[in-house]
Amino acid sequence: FQGGPPRPGLTRAARGANFWPSLLPPWCCVRPDRRHFLGCLAAGLSLSLVPRELRALVAVPRQLSFRHLHTGERLAVEYFDGLRYLPDALQAVDHLLRDFRTGDVLAIEPTLLDLLHLLHRSTGATRPYEVISGYRSPETNAMLRRRSHGVAAASLHMRGMAIDLRVEGVPLRGLRKAALQLRRGGVGYYPSSNFVHVDVGPVRSW
Repeated sequence: FQGGPPRPGLTRAARGANFWPSLLPPWCCVRPDRRHFLGCLAAGLSLSLVPRELRALVAVPRQLSFRHLHTGERLAVEYFDGLRYLPDALQAVDHLLRDFRTGDVLAIEPTLLDLLHLLHRSTGATRPYEVISGYRSPETNAMLRRRSHGVAAASLHMRGMAIDLRVEGVPLRGLRKAALQLRRGGVGYYPSSNFVHVDVGPVRSW
């Protein structure tokens, strides 16, 4: 439910390019593409200095599967082929994670998908993500704020940077712990509603 300061999203062109997301360490972020990353290693940097989660993602296809609890829709998709994000797959994810109340669609931040990919791997999950809330239009967010003080005025759901979910077979507390250990953004814990919020805003928890 929580939000944070807005951050510019990626354009469709950037999402389809050979773009290495924010998993890159600071010393390798001047030009975050595959060739530059490999150049960093060739320059004598030890692979042991590269974050483990980055090594697991370099040049490896990434898949995600979802079941939306409000619409009943399912999606299993490879959204990154090891070199680039796949535009058709991203559009399919955008549609599934649309505001189900209004039908509005917004481009979901690719780094959020990468976070979900890492989280699924780190928990050892085998079942799809069960989605409670993905993109949230300003109108829907305002309506939810009238119902609950826990909904932020500048919610990252409105930026395509947040999702509320759970995974069958993974204890909610374990999902929260794994998300916190990744330190990729915000983590909210809602045991009474049986979901965890994750986003790619500032690192924080509640």
